[in-house]
Amino acid sequence: MIFKKKFAFAASLVAIGLVIGLILASNFNIQNQSVAQSKEVPAQSKLLLEQFSRALTEVTEVAKPAVVNISTHKTIDLKDNPMGRFFEDPLFKRFFGDDNQFHSPKKHESRALGSGVIVRDDGYILTNSHVVKDVDEIKVILNNKTEYKGKVIGTDSKSDLAVIKIDAKDLPTIKIGDSSRLMPGEIILAIGNPFGLNQTVTMGIVSAVGRSDVGIADYEDFIQIDAAINPGNSGGALVSTNGELVGINTAIFSTSGGYQGIGFAIPSNMAKSVMESLMKKGKVVRGWLGVNIQPLTPELSKSFGITEKNGVLIADVIEGGPADKAGVKRGDVIIKVNGKESTSTRQLRNVVSSIEPGSNIDVTVIREGKELVLSVKVGELPDEKMAASMPSMQDSETKMRGVSVQNLTPSLRERFNVPAKVSGVIVTGIDEDSQAASILRTGDIIGEINRKRVSNVNDYETAVTNIKKDDDILLLVYRSGAFIYATLSNKK
Repeated sequence: MIFKKKFAFAASLVAIGLVIGLILASNFNIQNQSVAQSKEVPAQSKLLLEQFSRALTEVTEVAKPAVVNISTHKTIDLKDNPMGRFFEDPLFKRFFGDDNQFHSPKKHESRALGSGVIVRDDGYILTNSHVVKDVDEIKVILNNKTEYKGKVIGTDSKSDLAVIKIDAKDLPTIKIGDSSRLMPGEIILAIGNPFGLNQTVTMGIVSAVGRSDVGIADYEDFIQIDAAINPGNSGGALVSTNGELVGINTAIFSTSGGYQGIGFAIPSNMAKSVMESLMKKGKVVRGWLGVNIQPLTPELSKSFGITEKNGVLIADVIEGGPADKAGVKRGDVIIKVNGKESTSTRQLRNVVSSIEPGSNIDVTVIREGKELVLSVKVGELPDEKMAASMPSMQDSETKMRGVSVQNLTPSLRERFNVPAKVSGVIVTGIDEDSQAASILRTGDIIGEINRKRVSNVNDYETAVTNIKKDDDILLLVYRSGAFIYATLSNKK
């Protein structure tokens, strides 16, 4: 009994001690120090973030009203579909009847979504060509939910741009900025209607500028961005931090069909030029030199004795074209246009296409090691021709052996559709084991070997005989309606 009383007394003392300890800890701010020591964001940082957030909101408020939702409707006649015609065949119906399970509808309704940007307050809207081309009906929904019927003013598949119009006035517009001032790392906003979600705004940076060879359009000079864009964003606005339109969102790179961090926008400078031409003439008028061009590879530079790293090789000059009249020759290397360096075939095409036909330009070329400046009066790109075709030069660094050639006879000219002005020998066979098989094809016309004209088999054999074992070979080849230069190396 005494032991129990002592134990109870001790337990009471411990309990009292715990209570006193908690009270003291509370008074001296010892309990839960982690709560007492929680940090706050410094006032300066909070102010900076608040200002940044407010700035983005203000930019969005300026640009957003000018971005519209575009929905299109198209009726597809299935009679043009081979399977559709098969199911409608009387013999098929005789066995299976008119209401058979294989019966297909005669028409198919196709609907699509996209975006657009109001560029004039009287109803002109800029968008992508692939959004509105060849559709039966266009519906435009403004930021205030008002709906209008759209009419196509003009489309340009070469740049994937189009202009449509709605019957409205005093519409909100956006100022078109100078896309050439954009730099990688700049913050941009993408505004559009992905998956039909109207007026969606995403933020990102400019990942790169001057992207070409993407395979989306004939004339490419894309702005690459990482702002999230998805199906339905096509034709929407790419907006700079000062609220100006600097691009038209066009495409994404994706292996899944959704956003993967790589998007492409047409720069506003190109879009503005195309837009103005479509609005004035209903089509795009582009400058034209009348030449076929190809990249200047290290092998070609060596063959032509050119030390310049940049330049574009003239593979052919169209007879009677602007360049021909100015004295440009096959084998010239264009290094500058109006003092601006020509760095690639795409860049040169874009520069020339943007020049007003009838304008005089200075074209600087390298010819036989000498620099010449030629004055060229730019022509208008014909609809059926490209300003500068770019033959593939992926088949290089090969050996010229096992190649069979013949003189060009009238029957061979007719069979391979070779114009009378083209001279040379025709390739009639190539050994499978020959590396020349990777660069030459049956039907190719070899017109020059190492800058020496080849008119017949004797010229060909003489030229090949004079080639030393380790010499590189420069060929002028006529293929598919155009001349190209190709280099072959006998080095193993």
